[in-house]
Formats: sequence, C-alpha cells, structure tokens
Amino acid sequence: MGKRRRVAERRKTKRPAVLGGVIAVAVVGGALGAYSLFGGEAAAGAGITASTRKAVKTGPLSASEVTMASTAFLTAWENGDVARAAAATDDSAAATTVLTGFAKDGHISAVTLTGGKHTGAEVPFTVKATVTYKGLTKPLSYTSKLTVVRRTADGAATVGWKPSVVHPDLQDGDRLVTGDAGTPPITALDRHGGELTAAKYPSLGTVLDGLREKFGKTAGGKAGIELRVVRKAAAKGTQKTPDKTLVTLSAGTPGKVQTTLSPTLQAQAERLVAAKPKASVVLMRPSTGEILAVANTDHGFNTAFQGSLAPGSTMKVITASMLFEKGLASPDKPHPCPKTATYGGWKFHNDDDFEIKNGTFKASFARSCNTAFITQAKKLKDDDLTKQAQQVFGLGMNNWAIGVPTVDGSVPVQTAAQMAASLMGQGGVRMNPLNMASVASTVQSGTFHQPYLVSPSVDHRTIATASRTLSATTLAQLREVMQYTAAAGTAAEAMAGLGPDFGAKTGSAEVDNQKQPNGWFTAWKGDLAGAGVVQQGGHGGSTAGPIVAALLKAGSGG
Repeated sequence: MGKRRRVAERRKTKRPAVLGGVIAVAVVGGALGAYSLFGGEAAAGAGITASTRKAVKTGPLSASEVTMASTAFLTAWENGDVARAAAATDDSAAATTVLTGFAKDGHISAVTLTGGKHTGAEVPFTVKATVTYKGLTKPLSYTSKLTVVRRTADGAATVGWKPSVVHPDLQDGDRLVTGDAGTPPITALDRHGGELTAAKYPSLGTVLDGLREKFGKTAGGKAGIELRVVRKAAAKGTQKTPDKTLVTLSAGTPGKVQTTLSPTLQAQAERLVAAKPKASVVLMRPSTGEILAVANTDHGFNTAFQGSLAPGSTMKVITASMLFEKGLASPDKPHPCPKTATYGGWKFHNDDDFEIKNGTFKASFARSCNTAFITQAKKLKDDDLTKQAQQVFGLGMNNWAIGVPTVDGSVPVQTAAQMAASLMGQGGVRMNPLNMASVASTVQSGTFHQPYLVSPSVDHRTIATASRTLSATTLAQLREVMQYTAAAGTAAEAMAGLGPDFGAKTGSAEVDNQKQPNGWFTAWKGDLAGAGVVQQGGHGGSTAGPIVAALLKAGSGG
C-alpha cells in the first residue's frame, strides 16, 4: 500500500518545464539533485567542510549548465514554487517580490512555460497563463528570455535576475496588477479626426499609453478591468513612464483625445524608420510647435521623445549661436580648423584628422570641424553653453509639457576637457530627436515654441517658454551656416532638391564600446523641422539624413 501511494504521488507531480524540447533533470546517486538545480545552497551545510569544499568554479558556462539552471528556474516558477524559483536566481529577494506579485497582484494562474533553444547563455521561453478577476477570465500569452550567469560567491550557474525575465515590459520597481484600471481608456485621434492605433502605427504604442495616463480621467471615458504594468514612481525632476495595459478583461468606455499628428506623415515616418535598425525620428511645425510625426524602429521604448543620447555635432547649432553672440565667430571671417586641438589635457581630433587651411567659420561648420569649436573653449565660462541651451532653446529644465512624458535634454555645467567636449555634443550633453527637432525649429522660426502633441487648450496646461531670443544679426548668421551646410556641406547629399529655404546639421556621436557612432541629423524646410538618430549607424548625413529629408519632402508636398 505504501509503495502504491508513493507511485501515485509521483504521478501527480507536475512535469518539469520543457527546455528546447528536452526535459532536463540531474541525477546524483540515483536521486534528483535538487541542491545543484537550485543553487547548491544546501551543500555547504550538508557535512562539507571548508577543507573538502570545491574551489569556486570560473570560466564560460557549458551548455549543460545553461540548460540545468534555466530549467530549474522555469520548472519551479511553473509549479508555483516561488521560493525555489527565486533561489535559482542570483537575487532571490528581488525575484521573490516580483514572482509573488505575478500571481497575487496579477491574479495570474495556470502558468505553462516552454523554453526555446538557447544562444550562448541566453534562453528564450514562452509564457501561457490565465488572468482571472471577479469572475472574468482571459488568456495571457507572451515571450520572454533569461540569461544564465555564474554566481560570484560559489561559481554556480544561476539565472541572472531582472524583472524583465518575468515579463519583458517590467523594469525595476514596476508591478503587474489586475483590477479596476482607475484611468479610463482613450481613443486618440489624428489632426483630421481619424483614429490612431498601435496596430496601424506601431511606434505609437508608448505614445497612446502616455496619452491615456495624462488625459484618461478628463476625456469623458469610463474605466474597465485590466492586467497592466504599473510603473514605479518617477524620480524627482523626471516624468513617470506611463502604465501599460497587457490584457483587457472588461473594456471600459473610451474618451476622445485629439492630437497634432498627421496620418500621412506618421505612416511615412513608420516606413522610413522600419528600413533601418535602431532609428528614431520626429517632425514638427516651427511656427506653432505642433508635432506631426514620431517614429522608432524599437516599439518598446520611445527613444524619439525619451531617449538620452549624446547628440554629437548637431549640438554645434547651439554652440555656434553662442559663439556668434560673443563675437568669437562670424560666418565669413577666417577661423582656425587645425587637425587637432588640446584643451583640459585632452587632445581632440577631426574626422580622419582633416584640416581647413585659411578657411572661414562657415566652411568649418559645414564640414563639421571639431577643432574650430575646441579652440574657442579657453574664451568661454563653464556655464556659458548651459545658459545658451536653457535661455534660447528651452532645453535642460525638465519643464516641457507636450501631452506625454519626455526627456527635455541635458546640458550640465562642466569644466576643463568635459566642457570642451560638450561644445561638440559629447561629454555630458544628452538629447533626443524631439529636442534636436526643436533646435532646428527655433532657428527656423527665430523663437522657441515648445513642441506639443496635444494642444494646451485641451487641459489649459502651462507650456515651457524661453527667457530670450537671438538677436536678428545672430539669427541671420546661424541660418546662413545651416543653409550652407544643407547646400554644400555634410548635409548636402541628403537635402538635395529641398532648397533654398532650408538648413541642416549632421552629427556623429561616439559611444564607448560601440563600433560605429550614432548618426544624427537635424534640419528644416519651410515651416517644417525634423531630427533623427540611427544608433550605431555611422555618419548622420548618410543614415539619419535620408529619413529626415524624406519626411521634410513629404510634408512639403514635394
């Protein structure tokens, strides 16, 4: 009888997670080696003394280690054994919190996990489960991945913990919650009244989440019941990332929010970024600040609005305006462009160490000569560039209110070599395509108009303003060098056929441990301005340039 009971109990035990079609178990002395599966924590207290304990294992992970560690985690999670699943990671406390919330707050059950073929230490897997709340039930299905690492303390193979292992949309501090949504859904409309959906415009997924977060409670809708990612509170001085709906159990009644987006230009932007990896672009109207299109190759993060990247030489637009105001440069006056220039102990180079002998500042700007700017660093105060960006271009003050979360650029006060590097868009300077499209817009219109996606008249919010404008003389000089760059400089190929009412600046931003720089481009054509970046794309004129120029052409009807 006792033997039959034990057999029956074993038969009721849930199967281990399948990894790449193979069920992985460890047999040690005829029994399942649970300790080795779940981190070896019991081994140290199981009669193994310091003199007999094995040395910490190092070196690359073997295929069997990857399989064993990942299967241990997936099997325990699938069986609802949070303690064992968390112990199979390198941060059991953090894993326990997220895995417990997955079932308790997310109301997620009947979990089935199926592992795919691992690539090195990375293991993809699919999740199928059921979300149940107040008698309502909906299926949940998605893909995720985990990475096996070697634990520092004992060298054991274990899952490297990240919240994104449990769901790819989870970041540190986020939670999965099923319940009354709180914020009613919205139907977002383009500038002509047509509906905007993520299915039609994939880049707008994060934008639609942001619009709902901002306007859902005031747009006249009624909340439903949903499984959603509830984001952590934003750090001081930053804007909270919007919550994200994953499953709708009971649909609410949506309110309506009209945006400034152009359906034709949005569709064109989507097509253009899809042709390149890691591309982002924004198009806006300088005279008003209306955003006409925003698109990203990566639909999971809105780099165009929330990215924080070194802008490279596109920053020279702001720097040039400052040099003109201070009388340190003039378009047609001679200006040094040596092969190299040293400041603050750093030696700065031009691309391929080119030089321009007996050239003008306009020629240096058009060819994107770095040293033409570095040579002026000794004549500047540490906070000059920061003040120029804030006072004239409205950047770096964390006060934009476009209708969804944004990063508003950063130009910190720096000293010595870092201050010099910031003059050419490196150092601590950080921007995104929205910021740089706004820079081109300010040059075109002569006044900073904060970009916006939803008219301020909808909710009477206060939008950002600049404290001053450039003088007519400085503005004319800045437009002249940007027009020359578009006509005969590094932007000429991309901007061909769009003149004469145009201007542009290219940029390439070096990034540590990245083989190719990020390619940047900002430009205007008539009452349109845009900017784009292609990460790891190389020179901006040949990567981001064609994307921005094509949008300018489409918007101009040409």
